[in-house]
Amino acid sequence: MGTLSLSNFKEVKVPAPWGHISGRWYGNRTERPILAIHGFLDNLGTFDCLIPLLPDYIGVLCIDLPGHGRSSRLPPGMLYAVDVHMLVIPRVMKAYGWSKVSLMGHSLGGMISFLYTALAPHSVDMVISLDIVLPLNRVPKKAVGLVGQRLEKNLVEEDRQEPEPPSYTLSQLTKDVAKGSINSVTPEFAKHLLHRQVLQSQLYPDRFYFSRDERVKYTNIMQFESGLAEEMTKRIRRKPYLIIKGSSSPFVGKHCEKPIQILRQNNPHFEFYEVEGGTHHVHIHAAEECARYIVPFIRHHRPPVLTSGGLDGKEQQLKAEEERGRQERFFQRTKNSKL
Repeated sequence: MGTLSLSNFKEVKVPAPWGHISGRWYGNRTERPILAIHGFLDNLGTFDCLIPLLPDYIGVLCIDLPGHGRSSRLPPGMLYAVDVHMLVIPRVMKAYGWSKVSLMGHSLGGMISFLYTALAPHSVDMVISLDIVLPLNRVPKKAVGLVGQRLEKNLVEEDRQEPEPPSYTLSQLTKDVAKGSINSVTPEFAKHLLHRQVLQSQLYPDRFYFSRDERVKYTNIMQFESGLAEEMTKRIRRKPYLIIKGSSSPFVGKHCEKPIQILRQNNPHFEFYEVEGGTHHVHIHAAEECARYIVPFIRHHRPPVLTSGGLDGKEQQLKAEEERGRQERFFQRTKNSKL
C-alpha cells in the first residue's frame, strides 16, 4: 500500500455564516477522511511534512481555522476563542453529512479535539493529538491578567486602520515564523506555513505581509481547573486516543499527568509516545518518527475497506504489518509507562 501525495488534493470551502472555512482534502475522497486541525497562529501547511507519510487508502481533510490561512475572518466585534474554534468541527461534519469524525490536531488543534471529544464522545471514533493534551495551567491571578490584556489588544487590532499590514521580505518573514514559534519551526520548515499565510504587498511589490487576522494572536485560551479537566477526561472513556510528545517541549507536562492517567485507565486503545529531541512542532521536524506511531494507529482504528476482489495477498500483508506495529507499540508503551 502506498502513501498520500502532497500534490493530490482538492481545495474545499465549507460555508459558514461569516464566510467559509478553507481546506485541502488529500487523497481518498470517496470515504470519510481524518479531519486535521492546526495549532496557534499556524495553518493547514503545518501538516505538509506528515501528509506524504500517511497511508493513501484514507483521506485527510486539513482545514484553516477562522482567521487563519485562507479561511474567512470572524466579523468585527467577535472574539477568537477555543470554544468558538471548536464549533468548526460539527460545522464541517454537517456540511459533509458525517455522523462520526476522526480527529488529528496539533497544539491548539489538539486542545480543540480534546474538548470536542469530551463534550461529544458519541460522534468521535479516534483522536491523534500532537504535543498537547490540555492548555498549560496558569496561576489564577496571572491567568486573569492575561485574559484582560488579550481583550484590550483585540480591541486595538479591531480599530486599526491601515491600507495593508506592515510588509517584509520573505527572508524576514521566515525568521519571524521561527522566532514566533520559539524556534520550534526552524527556517528550513517555515515555508510550509508561509505559503498559506502571506500575500504580496500592493505598496511594495518585493515585500509580503501576513494575511491572517491579527486578532487571532489574542485568542482566548480556556483555563482548566484540575477538577474540571479530570471530569472532562473521564468522558472520553475507551476512545482510541494517541498522544505524541516532543521530549523537549513543555506542553505535555505535570499538569497532564492526571488526565493521561485517566486516559490510560481501562483503555486498551490509548497510546502515548515521546519523540526524543522533539520540540513543540514535533510533527514537522520529526515527521517520520511521528509517522511510525500514527500510521499503525490509523490502520488499526480506521483500517482499509477490503473487498473480495482486492484481497490477493493484501490481507495477509496488512495483518503482518499490524502485528509488527502492535509489538513495537507495546514496547514503546512499556518504555514510557512511567509518564
